[in-house]
Amino acid sequence: MIQTDQGATVEALIAHGEVTAAAVDRARERAAMQGTPVLEVLLADGTIDRRALLRMAAVAAGVDHIDLTDHPVDASAAALVPGEFARRSAALAFGWDGVELLVAVPLRGIADLDLKDDLARLSGRRVRLVLGNRTEIEHRINQVYRAEGELADLTANLVVEEEQPDLDSFTEVAGDAPVVRFVSLLISQAISDRASDIHIEPTEREVRVRYRIDGVLQDAHRAPRSIHAGVVSRLKIMAEMDIAERRIPQDGRLTVNHDGKAIDLRIATLPTVWGEKIVARVLDNSNTRLGLGDLGFSRPNFERFAESYTKPYGMILATGPTGSGKSTTLYATLNVLNQPHVNVITVEDPVEYRLAGINQVQTNNKAGLTFASALRSILRSDPDIVLIGEIRDLETATIAVEASLTGHLVLSTLHTNDAPSAVTRLVEMGIEPFLVGSALDAVVGQRLCRKLCERCREPYLPPAAELDALGFTPDAGVDHLYRPGGCTACAGTGYRGRMALHEVMSVGEDIERLTVARASTDEIGRVARAQGMTTLREDGWLKVQQGSTSIEEVLRVVG
Repeated sequence: MIQTDQGATVEALIAHGEVTAAAVDRARERAAMQGTPVLEVLLADGTIDRRALLRMAAVAAGVDHIDLTDHPVDASAAALVPGEFARRSAALAFGWDGVELLVAVPLRGIADLDLKDDLARLSGRRVRLVLGNRTEIEHRINQVYRAEGELADLTANLVVEEEQPDLDSFTEVAGDAPVVRFVSLLISQAISDRASDIHIEPTEREVRVRYRIDGVLQDAHRAPRSIHAGVVSRLKIMAEMDIAERRIPQDGRLTVNHDGKAIDLRIATLPTVWGEKIVARVLDNSNTRLGLGDLGFSRPNFERFAESYTKPYGMILATGPTGSGKSTTLYATLNVLNQPHVNVITVEDPVEYRLAGINQVQTNNKAGLTFASALRSILRSDPDIVLIGEIRDLETATIAVEASLTGHLVLSTLHTNDAPSAVTRLVEMGIEPFLVGSALDAVVGQRLCRKLCERCREPYLPPAAELDALGFTPDAGVDHLYRPGGCTACAGTGYRGRMALHEVMSVGEDIERLTVARASTDEIGRVARAQGMTTLREDGWLKVQQGSTSIEEVLRVVG
């Protein structure tokens, strides 16, 4: 991975005080034993960071270096290098120094004379190479060489009749090269932008495309209405759906390859007055490899949760609205629990992520395989741990409760506003209160909020009255908070990525007695808080104080 003069870079690190000679000697010993470059050892043990390495590698190579994260890119410079070549070579023309075209390249590109010659030939300019971080270069290339230009060209040339009475016409249109390219660009751009959903919506005069990024919908593209039929047919064919049926909703699934990684998309169609709306959920399997430590649990919440999932039996529920990360939390829990000596079976509708080493069952209501019938079958398959995608009805809830009382660890989700509400919801479904109290071991309520971009967040101190209204008392020690700024790394939003807010309610004897007595949600909540449960809002304020998110974002998701 490190393709520069190792010795010169190490000497530069020492000379500039980035690392001591003694640390280098120790790293050399380890590098010799492991058979890896000394720079990789220094990076792996945290002695140096990549930015320091980049600066010193530039010094050793006798070139400048550039941090592209917040550096503007001159559109006139970028336009001289075709996007395809820029992506293939990881070379971004970002600016000018007099008449010289400045091009950022990773370490291995600095000594590539052919690359420099190719850039000079393509641009017709003198080229000076500047050292940059490869990940940042590739990220900025994806931003600079956006798909809008090509999408606009395609939509201008695509004219499709709004009504296609012939099935063959649909197939022909869907297979048309511009339509294929248009759909591919929409999907590729969405994945590059970290979108979780793609909305393709017909209106009276146009087709609107929106991406949901970090939980918020953003306009991405608008196209003439004439393209709608071809795009819908193309996606239906890819997802193996019935292209002739436009009157009822349909569901499908497809897999695309993006930068060498297989990405699944779950496609749903919905007939509207202006035609079929399509929503594609982007299912990035990297989410299934998340550990519980990656989910943002505070230490007290994590310890409470760990007490429950390490027990051999009982029921654990994750609650919250759609899109609050409940499934991700349960998958991360399964990653911890999935061991060779246990049998883990899931029942889901649909199976969104494929998990290695776990038996996953997808319900099929048309064939009679409902949550309840699937649960009865898998309980005869000797499971130790059962995950139920969602408790939707009395029958499913009854079987889940019985399974947890007969020696199984049961994980599931439930749509409630907070953790205490889960108890009363199960009772309202018709489960006997004494069974709910005995079976339920813990409830995790959660929401997802956007994380502040660490590169552009701004420190500030709100007025004392505002802090007091939000519950920040003087002894909280708040000397400053952070609010969103805006930079190229976060597309000017001030936020990048998401994190979870949690409340973890352990069901002990006191809450069990309240459950049997059919106590209200408010009463259960008061006892849970008295026993140390941190509410969603309190967990949000903790993360505000840590500088992870903003007051406005916490208020947006938990009120």
